Amino acid sequence: MGDLLYRWPAAAEFGARVPKEKFYERGAVPAAVREKFVAEVRRITWAYKLAETTVNLPGSDSVPEIQVFRIDAKGADVSEPVLTEIDKAIPFPIIFEISRVEGEAQLIRMVAAHKQAGSGATKLSIYYSTGWQPSGTERQPLPTAITLPALYTAILEPLMPVAVRPGEDMSEVAARLETVRTLERAIAALERKLRTEPQLNRKIELRRTLKTKQAELDSLK
Repeated sequence: MGDLLYRWPAAAEFGARVPKEKFYERGAVPAAVREKFVAEVRRITWAYKLAETTVNLPGSDSVPEIQVFRIDAKGADVSEPVLTEIDKAIPFPIIFEISRVEGEAQLIRMVAAHKQAGSGATKLSIYYSTGWQPSGTERQPLPTAITLPALYTAILEPLMPVAVRPGEDMSEVAARLETVRTLERAIAALERKLRTEPQLNRKIELRRTLKTKQAELDSLK
């Protein structure tokens, strides 16, 4: 999770402000999430639209375009339920840049979930994020890619806590990360049990299970 901001292509600039009410006035949005929109979000800008017509890269059914949304936070951050509602409302992959003011400084973090859009309900992975960084941080050029799906993978890869393996697509990486999270929770639970288990034979059994789980986790990372 390093410092990284991309220099989005000028040809892809969209710059349309989107009323936040568009997202939380839909009937399916829970009241608690609507309250988060009101409390956390100052402004939403549809900043860039990366498409074949703007960046000259062909899309696919899964990644026809990539959108960049800039969200200005009222306070310290914008929470994931808010991002999820925006992601669910837009049928294309979204890269978010969240901006906040801290004293005299303006800070930004880039955050995104891997989105699998299709004929059914949109599937989102967990959200991956950079750290907070000054808005003046030098922006990096977009990764080299020959298609929009490849560009999407390359944009997301630095945000992820594991390396993308050769030939692995983003849905496979997302699935691997879900397994990593499940194993990490299981390992933490085993470690808690081990600390409080009074019986020696049970401790030995727990240690053996813990070692197996840890080996599984290491292989996934």
